[in-house]
Amino acid sequence: MSTTETREVLLARYGELWLKGKNRGNFERRLARNVRRALKTVAPGCTVEREHGMLVVRPAQRAREATQRLQEVFGLSSISPARKTMREFEAIAETSLEAMRAALARYPDDAPIPFRVETRRSDKRFHLTSVQLDRQIGECVMAEFGPRLSVNLSKPELVLGINVRAEQVYVFAERIPGAGGLPVGSVGRVVSLFSGGIDSPVASWMAMKRGLEVIFSSFHSYPYVGASFLRKAEKLVRRLTRFQNSALFCATPLTRIQEAIRDGAPKGYRTVLYRRAMQRIATRIAEDEGAGGLVTGECVGQVASQTLENMRCIQDVSDLPVLRPLVAFDKSETIALAKKIGTFELSIEPEPDCCTVFQPQHPILRARIDLCDEVESRLSMEELLAEAYERTERIPIAGLG
Repeated sequence: MSTTETREVLLARYGELWLKGKNRGNFERRLARNVRRALKTVAPGCTVEREHGMLVVRPAQRAREATQRLQEVFGLSSISPARKTMREFEAIAETSLEAMRAALARYPDDAPIPFRVETRRSDKRFHLTSVQLDRQIGECVMAEFGPRLSVNLSKPELVLGINVRAEQVYVFAERIPGAGGLPVGSVGRVVSLFSGGIDSPVASWMAMKRGLEVIFSSFHSYPYVGASFLRKAEKLVRRLTRFQNSALFCATPLTRIQEAIRDGAPKGYRTVLYRRAMQRIATRIAEDEGAGGLVTGECVGQVASQTLENMRCIQDVSDLPVLRPLVAFDKSETIALAKKIGTFELSIEPEPDCCTVFQPQHPILRARIDLCDEVESRLSMEELLAEAYERTERIPIAGLG
């Protein structure tokens, strides 16, 4: 066989975008933009092009780092390091042997590896059918690596992929799982009520996975809760920006509101009233930032404030939809996700949040909306909320891209 020039590329495949019909182009453009931003500093000089059903990423350098970064981009179902070659059988065969040689280097030299060839032709004008190319390339591979392989068409462990396009052919022997979901920003924006515990970072991540750009809204109670809580929350936001490239972190002082609630409200209602105040301020931030909803880490029955009655009472103060991605999760499921996305170790750092300030010994389990309204009217809550909102600090967080 003659030597042919090949060039390494990354094939980044779409997930749910196949279902978007006439709107798919908008989602694809958003995904391509997110990929370019994610790779801007990781693989400078790379190009990202849309081809039928996937993105083709051509990293000028640091292909391995680029592959790892792409695994954190929502909207991609899988990534394959691939070799581009010419639309000629000998070039495809030689490139296939190169790809298999690299793939087999990852396996120990023991039992034969179940193997198959899988061809897809987006250009049906190619002179060989998919089945013919599968068979002929498979024969070449077995002739070269026979002792290390066993043909298994139904349950292969190693798949040599061949993708025939109008102008070139891509060959690959690895499919790396992507993050799935929809491209961040393709569906809209939301404000996450962000406590810095285990739950709210996971809920925010899940919102990103559904195509939502997340703005983070945290609350502090200096001097009762120190500045170290805000540093912890900001570190968590920075970790999560890996999945949406940048973020707005809003830090609001809640001290005067909590003192007023302490002095003028029934003890059992304190936490519910705190959360109603937070939801009002987060709603104001959402309105100013063009966000269409709120996200919380609430889970039914997990703590006293998360009974159905209390959740309804808290939600009553906002006209925006409140998304609760963790509503039916066990704590162990949330912890497993937190470990997966890299927030768990930060979340368990022992820093109390503002909801622990003046926390009652026996919190109410079934709060009444009318009683909350009546108490808030006596506390001049609107003035306190306006003051807290005006003192909100907005911190832009830059991501890796």
